This record gives sequence, C-alpha cells and structure tokens, in this order.
Amino acid sequence: MEMVNLIELISGNIYLGILTKTVVILTAALILHVIVKTSFSKISKKVSEEASVEEKKLKQTRINFLQILFAFLIYLFACIFILFLIPGFKAFSVSLLAGAGILAIVVGLAAQKTLANIISGISIAVSVPFRIGDRIKVGEEYGDVEELTLRHTVMKTWDNRRVIIPNALVADKEIVNYSIKDEKMMWTVNIGIGYDSDIDKARKIMLDKAKKHPEVIVPDVANSDGEIEKGEPYVMVTECGDFSVKLRLYFWVSAPNKTWQTSFELIEQIKKEFDKQGIDMPFLQRTITRKKSLRKGKKK
Repeated sequence: MEMVNLIELISGNIYLGILTKTVVILTAALILHVIVKTSFSKISKKVSEEASVEEKKLKQTRINFLQILFAFLIYLFACIFILFLIPGFKAFSVSLLAGAGILAIVVGLAAQKTLANIISGISIAVSVPFRIGDRIKVGEEYGDVEELTLRHTVMKTWDNRRVIIPNALVADKEIVNYSIKDEKMMWTVNIGIGYDSDIDKARKIMLDKAKKHPEVIVPDVANSDGEIEKGEPYVMVTECGDFSVKLRLYFWVSAPNKTWQTSFELIEQIKKEFDKQGIDMPFLQRTITRKKSLRKGKKK
C-alpha cells in the first residue's frame, strides 16, 4: 500500500513538473513573440519615415511576412520542447524514425496543400510580384492587397469584400499588378452614333468632355517608337456596325481606382451633350414577321 502511495506521489510530482515546465515554455514563447513583434513594429515605423512610397510597400511586405514566419517558428519549437517533456516520447520518436519513410508519405499526402501554400508564400515574399497596398487582379478577383501570410493572401475588393486566396492558387495564376512602378492607366469609353450623325462633331464633343473632366490627366508617355509624347485624349472610329458607327474615347487617369467612376461620368456627360447637339445614338431594332400571316398571304 505504501509502495502504491509512493508511486502515485512520484507520478503526481512528475506530471506537476511537466505542467510547470509547459507553462514556463509557453510563457517564454509568448514573451519572445511580443519582443519580436515590438522589434518588427519599430523597424516598420523607421522604414515608413525614411523610405519612398515604392520602397515602403516592398519593405513593409517583407517585414510583415518575416514577422509571421518568426512567430510560427517560435510556437513550433515551443510545441516540440513540450512534446519532449512527455515521458516515453523519446522512445516513441525513435520508433517513429524507424517508420519515417511510411510516415513521410502519409504526412506528405495529408499536408500537401498546406505545404504548397507555405512554399508559395515564401516564394511570393522573396520574388515580390506584389506588395501590401498594391492594387492587383488575380484570376477574376480585383482589389487591394491587405495581408500576406504563410498560407494565404487577403485582398480587399472594390465592393469591400475580403477575398482570402491560398498562396498556391496565387502563384499558379496570372497576376496583373496595377500599382507596380507606375499607377497611371489608360481607359476607354465606347459610344455608338447614327449613320446620319456628324462624326467630327461627335468626336469634338467627346474630347471636350474628356479634357474638362477633373480626373483625366495628360501624362508623358512613350509611343510605339519609344518617343515621349503627351498622352492627350483622342477618339477613334472602331467599327461601322449594323445600326451605328462606333467611336472609342481613349484617356488617362492617375490611378486604377479612378477608371470606372470617370468613365461612367463621361458617358453621362457625353450623352446629355449629344442630345443637345442633335447627335443620334441609335438602338437595336428588330422586325418580327409571324408565319401565320405569311401562310395567309400565300393563299391569296
């Protein structure tokens, strides 16, 4: 009986020791995480004060990713240390290594997607096809990059949705970055006029409205020969359709987020001015003939 009590006492002391060491390890990991987070915050603040806008985006992206990576490693090692406190775990780990080949296959299949996302996340952080704050298009999704983690990328779309895309999918898709190097962007507005309408008059109205719009800019851009010229708005006849002559207005804006709003406002302004100036904007018309009427006509 005394032996049983002694064993229970020793076992209790062992488990109490394990619990105490576990609390110490987790506390140390938490303190280390706070220190790392504070250190990266200071570095981030210093970068914000000294770097240009482009450098700031690049460095902030890498700083954010490294902070997440360090936090992951801190808690990973903490978990490993806690596991080694468990009695018999060392013997179990030796047996585990004996069957490592089979285990590696099983774990590899189970964690294939997770590992692919982590590797893709590291690849994105190193190659930096986009930065936090960049406006990008991935597949059909268009928005601003808010966060880059080990597993996924978070995008804020134009309609305020948060799209969380696994890094493996981001790496596999074509990425359109509207913010890298130069944010200004050319945009178009398509309008059809009647065949009896004056093309030159319509062109003049469209150009006048574009030049007066506050969001339309005239940047210095390179032409097809590499020569620098002014990016003035211009209008081209793109098609002589079945019902209308189609005109396309080309213009520049300072940033991608101003394209849609500017084009909508220009369409409205141009339409109102066309109405005042007598420029016809025809719509599709169809003539429907009933077969019953045709049969009656044949009988007559």
